Amino acid sequence: MSSDARLTLITRPGCHLCEDAKAALDRVVAVTGDKWVEKDVTGDVELERDYGDRLPVVLLDGKEHGYWRVEEDRLLRDLTTPQL
Repeated sequence: MSSDARLTLITRPGCHLCEDAKAALDRVVAVTGDKWVEKDVTGDVELERDYGDRLPVVLLDGKEHGYWRVEEDRLLRDLTTPQL
């Protein structure tokens, strides 16, 4: 995984919500200039156990930001608000 990507999308092949989430993340990063990476749960027992029933899952800076649908406005706000 790229160390400069703030966003991670946890997915699985054939997941239609995952495809929607990828498009949403592309729209968000087009505005912010951030990067995102994808992690597939297939073959990863730990990821499957943690996220398998809630895919897709968006992680921001390694912490769960949301699942099933990307809340684009909230994600944009959280990416652009300075951290204290």
